[in-house]
Amino acid sequence: MANQLINPRAPLLLAVVAAAALLVACGGDKGDKASQTAAKVNKEEITVHQINFVLQRQPGLKPEQAEAAGRQVLERLIDQELAVQKAQEQKLDRDPRVVEQIEAAKREIIARAYAERVGEAVAKPGNDEIAKYYADKPALFKERRIYSLQELNIEARPEQFEAIRAKLGAAKSITEFVDFLKSNEYHFAGSQALRAAEQLPLSSLDNIAKMKDGDSVVSPNPAGLTVLTLVGSRAQPVDEARARPAIEAFLLNQRRAEAMQKDLKALRDSSKIEYVGKFAQPAEAPASAPAVTAPAASEAPAPAASGLDSASISKGMGLK
Repeated sequence: MANQLINPRAPLLLAVVAAAALLVACGGDKGDKASQTAAKVNKEEITVHQINFVLQRQPGLKPEQAEAAGRQVLERLIDQELAVQKAQEQKLDRDPRVVEQIEAAKREIIARAYAERVGEAVAKPGNDEIAKYYADKPALFKERRIYSLQELNIEARPEQFEAIRAKLGAAKSITEFVDFLKSNEYHFAGSQALRAAEQLPLSSLDNIAKMKDGDSVVSPNPAGLTVLTLVGSRAQPVDEARARPAIEAFLLNQRRAEAMQKDLKALRDSSKIEYVGKFAQPAEAPASAPAVTAPAASEAPAPAASGLDSASISKGMGLK
């Protein structure tokens, strides 16, 4: 775990500035336009601004890596420009499928820009709010642990659930329980992972934190049952000072997401929305609907307690 939480954008900004300074310097005294040109590909130019835009999207870039990274980005942009020129020569930019994808990307970018504009008006959380969040989440901070977890996904019919649960409760070890599954020809898949508290879903963290080493919990899944066993754990608390930047980022992102949802509701209420064709009919309740990410609304990630950034928790445990 990192000794301190740092602003992950600080070294990135330094890297971008360093790269920009290097690339602008390469232009010499040929004027502002020349100083902003990094390369010419046939009749088209690739600029320093294009390189900087790509560098800004590279997390964890260190200042000393700026020069090499800038040159690598330039080479990729040259390859991209060559491909674009050839595609335009073949009129692929007029292909209906390509036009549709361009328009979809354009709409998403514009919608995200509006969401960011709405979020700019949101006030940052105060010290009292940050302190309260820290105190309310002991499993994430003060009592933080590193968990070694084993997951078993068992294919079973509902009438078999009771026998499986009973054997799990009577087994002296997870190995004995696995042997039972094998001997009774249950199909199952297992995995094991080491996860810090901030890498677990917030909705499950408190329950997992209450488990003792060797404890198991059973939950249904579409194919049968899932058994989650805490193989072992070790304490690794995080004090409030180190957690504060991540908590602040999380609470701010949460406020921004709430503000955007409120704004969208107001837009819907003040607009005329008419469903047409089959969409005008009441929707049937699906067995399970796929999740769809709205382009204008961003998820509010939970705070990281250590060196991880504020988005780490939202990824969940990810045991596969």
